[in-house]
Amino acid sequence: MSKYIKLIIFILVLLIISAAIVFIDSSIDNMNKLMPEISDGIVKGDNDYNEAVDLLNDKNYNESMNKAIAAGNNYNGSLSKLHILKDNFTSDVNNVHKDYVNNAISELELKLLAVDKLKESIDYLESQYNYTGSNYGFEANDYMDQAVKYRDARDSLVKDNPNLFKDNFII
Repeated sequence: MSKYIKLIIFILVLLIISAAIVFIDSSIDNMNKLMPEISDGIVKGDNDYNEAVDLLNDKNYNESMNKAIAAGNNYNGSLSKLHILKDNFTSDVNNVHKDYVNNAISELELKLLAVDKLKESIDYLESQYNYTGSNYGFEANDYMDQAVKYRDARDSLVKDNPNLFKDNFII
């Protein structure tokens, strides 16, 4: 091979590597981009869940079920995005960010369990099985209480490490 061809190959390899570096985002950049969407899903899910409970207390079973389903959809959307982030962690992600994402995942998994129990509660209460429906409601509440502990753990990570969290990262 001539020196000219070797030089061309070398330049092409450098260009390809440079292009790859430009187009590959770091995990932190990906987190910062996705966190507003994840946060929005959690907030909407929480609002839908609370509305479902209020509607259930008013014995508006159909609307309560619709809100519970909407809460589950919002939580699932956020959870899916968090799993994508976690599956694509690279070396630029520190343990604090990993703990933050893991706490958010645990929180959402518990909230989804709460939604399932709330939907069972709605079904039973609508069918006049008040004792069973109330028990499912209590279970839903217990799952939400557990989820709050993970949210509080996330909040503590942010409070204890303000330099690691940008405004759009916090959920």
